[in-house]
Amino acid sequence: MQDLEELRRKNLLLSNFSYLNPIVSILDSIDRNSCPRNINLHCHTTFSDGSLDPIELIDKACELNLKHLAVTDHHSVSAVPIIYEWINRHSNLKNIPVFWTGVEISCLLSGCLVHIIGLGIDIESDYIYPYIQGEATQGNFLRAETVIESIRRAKGISILAHPARYRLDYNFIIEKAYMIGISGIEVWYDYENSTQWKYSDLICKSIDKKTNEYQLLKSCGTDTHGYSLLGR
Repeated sequence: MQDLEELRRKNLLLSNFSYLNPIVSILDSIDRNSCPRNINLHCHTTFSDGSLDPIELIDKACELNLKHLAVTDHHSVSAVPIIYEWINRHSNLKNIPVFWTGVEISCLLSGCLVHIIGLGIDIESDYIYPYIQGEATQGNFLRAETVIESIRRAKGISILAHPARYRLDYNFIIEKAYMIGISGIEVWYDYENSTQWKYSDLICKSIDKKTNEYQLLKSCGTDTHGYSLLGR
């Protein structure tokens, strides 16, 4: 097996282009206190399996005075232009969060079904087109390697979502994602699905340590599917 330093160099070479993305500075600032009231980079609208339509979601984000928001619908970016249009019409408001493009993609990593989030992507890129058709892809497009490369070519940052929710151990999943060039890990996550969002202490601290070991970016989000951005 390749040693850690060799893998790190390979990952750095693969990720160089993506790291020019301005969202990197936000990901660099994320810690255990960022979510849910400051930064939320994982939530859903009615364009996938969420309960809030895009306008309701951006309204909720403004009410919370969120600083940064990304909508990451499953295999859809249809909410993005709606929210951008709303932001443009309300540019006089002072509590509008910085809005980032996003999408959540289902794919296979070492034979395990995982979700990879693309943040700060060019939603009009041909590279992301196969992944925004409303359903999971097939064949080569379903491989995690292809997803990560497609996100990179669409000028985005690839994030392994909720690594402790899969059938394989999260340490193994994170290592395998690192080996194929993932840019970051969703570190702070509510695995207990609490009524009021809170990160799962022991698991998240362990994932944080692993993410530091691989020198990957960190993300966080509520993974909201319901009517509140303060819970899943």
